[in-house]
Amino acid sequence: MSVAQVFEKLEQNFNADAAAGLDLVFQFDIEDAGTYHLVINDGTCKLVEGANDDPSVTLIMNSDTLKGIVSGETDGMQAFMAGQLRAEGDMMLATKLGELFSMG
Repeated sequence: MSVAQVFEKLEQNFNADAAAGLDLVFQFDIEDAGTYHLVINDGTCKLVEGANDDPSVTLIMNSDTLKGIVSGETDGMQAFMAGQLRAEGDMMLATKLGELFSMG
């Protein structure tokens, strides 16, 4: 599965109810596959290729870590503790990803 397909899967598994009233930008710097960001705005989710000027949180990882987290094989918190995932910005927002997207 390509990184673009992983993000398409994330977008398809979006939980609009959990995003009601939110206005956030999750940026993903995939070290070996480019940068993408998800714009969450009051129950909608839009995937954009490239960087955002003012992301709420930026998650930095390689494509294997991303694929593992989205497939449910890798726990995001364990990846963070193991140094496979880094976060910049509002790190508490990273914990919301599990609520906003059904993984696995």
